Amino acid sequence: MSSTQKIAFIGVGHMGGPMAINLVKAGYDVVAYDLSAELVAGIVAEGATAATSGVEAVADADVIITMLPGGKYVLDAYREQGLLDAAKPGALLIDSSTIDVFEAREFHELADGRGFAAVDAPVSGGVVGAEAGTLTFMVGGSAEDFARATPILEAMGKRLVHCGDAGSGQAAKLCNNMLLAISMVGTAEAFALAKQLGLSDQAFFDVASTSSGQCWSVSVNAPVPGVVATSAANNDYKPGFAVALMQKDLRLAQAAADATHTNNELGKHALEIYERFSDELARTKDFGAVYQMITDNLPTGATR
Repeated sequence: MSSTQKIAFIGVGHMGGPMAINLVKAGYDVVAYDLSAELVAGIVAEGATAATSGVEAVADADVIITMLPGGKYVLDAYREQGLLDAAKPGALLIDSSTIDVFEAREFHELADGRGFAAVDAPVSGGVVGAEAGTLTFMVGGSAEDFARATPILEAMGKRLVHCGDAGSGQAAKLCNNMLLAISMVGTAEAFALAKQLGLSDQAFFDVASTSSGQCWSVSVNAPVPGVVATSAANNDYKPGFAVALMQKDLRLAQAAADATHTNNELGKHALEIYERFSDELARTKDFGAVYQMITDNLPTGATR
């Protein structure tokens, strides 16, 4: 496939970098910008063009994709840093960052106020999915804007879900990741208990992965090494999806629960557990490393 569309990609880190590369492979003309010149150089090596600023990147772009650390950065980029002023009329704005639902709605309001089409399109699938082009995109925005974004998102992902109007993509992402965190904590506790009761990791996996306890945290990212080829546990918990990112998403989910007066006991407790990863080394590990924290100081062997 090839396309004459020019795409500005702002933020080419662990997730954005592979996503931008997949757009290049799909034949799009990609202009990359990031505060890290080293990250941009990696994308340029794959066929993209470098920009020295966000404004330069978006100047002639038909599509602008942002993949930034938080809502403040997204809104600042469009307002204070001038992306809205520099974008050409008719451009499509896609924000794939994971941000607060209410910040996502503000992003839409900014775009709509200036006549731009826009979707919030956060992702699920981690770095592995970004590299393989198998991400799931949860998309918020009008049906028309979703249809326009679809071919671009399909170049980076395997599944697209139109979740509803402005901010709905972020709402789905936060709810999904809250559930993911809860399931990973439960999975880690179950593997820890199984070990203490004398079960091997493989034996418990063989049961849980084919029984009612089956979930993504078991079948794809089991928090113990040696039972699932795709698990970060096999590589000393190299992410993957880092603890620091899970902490961020759980904080956003808790803020949304507080704002909407939603009972969120398990989500809140999962946040408390992940907040115990206080040092930088732990925060950079895959979120499945919660198993290590749970098993610290456990006695050896089965107990009664």
